[in-house]
Amino acid sequence: MMKERFIMAGGTALHVADSGRGERCVVLVHGYLESMYVWDDFVPLLTPEVRVITVDVPGHGISQVLGEVHTMEMMADVLCGMLDALGIARATFVGHSMGGYISLAFCAKYPERMEGLVLLSSSPNPDDETKRENRRREIALVRAGKKDVLAHVAPETGFAVQNRERLRDYIEDLVEQVHITEDEGIVALLGGMIARVDQNAMLRASRVPQLFILGRHDNYIPVEAAEAFVAANPQAQVVWLAESGHMGFIEEPERCAAAILGFVLRGDAHAFEGDGAAAKPAEPAGESEQ
Repeated sequence: MMKERFIMAGGTALHVADSGRGERCVVLVHGYLESMYVWDDFVPLLTPEVRVITVDVPGHGISQVLGEVHTMEMMADVLCGMLDALGIARATFVGHSMGGYISLAFCAKYPERMEGLVLLSSSPNPDDETKRENRRREIALVRAGKKDVLAHVAPETGFAVQNRERLRDYIEDLVEQVHITEDEGIVALLGGMIARVDQNAMLRASRVPQLFILGRHDNYIPVEAAEAFVAANPQAQVVWLAESGHMGFIEEPERCAAAILGFVLRGDAHAFEGDGAAAKPAEPAGESEQ
């Protein structure tokens, strides 16, 4: 069971949840217009094999807004403070979408605190000018009081077309999350994403083990773009989710969890493929789950 609380992380009030179990630790970092609750149904697929931390990144959920622009490097500093506050020396970061950008900045600044990096429907590439302009338009919409436009479009677009009816309840939850996210937080994180840098060279030079988990039907990261940055980063392991869009941990949760557990526990994202619905390693003889 995840225990929620507020902690002070480098002077920042941060809303976190902690499973408190497992020798290895995984930090799940949510994406844009999400909160830590987006992981609720996914966490049980990882525990108790690993300790899981979820967090509302500043500006989303109920963590505080820190300023006009939340750079990815600033968010990395906050998460480093979170590890300190929780007494965690090192962890594997699983960053979904924007959470991947934050995790990349963490890898660049604090590689000694990172056991592994998982980019889940995320990219090491910076925004191109078209993407930057789209984010500026979103800032203008929010400042004009038209956040409902984002709520109408973004959550559904995150799912592959063939999954939308099946996962309608999740989409509605994400729509509600947009409505309750503070306008200032949305603007601050959009500004931070506009300013983020190219992390490809950093990844290739890094000694931190890396895994990309990507959806074949992602409307935000086209397959051609994903294949290009995969080819540019041969040091990283890769798992493709054949039936997923941008929300693979919801669309194909067992497959996604199997990849993460294999990567964290065996150093091989494919180690637990075909091991059953929960995709977990077998318990050693004589031990049982408490």
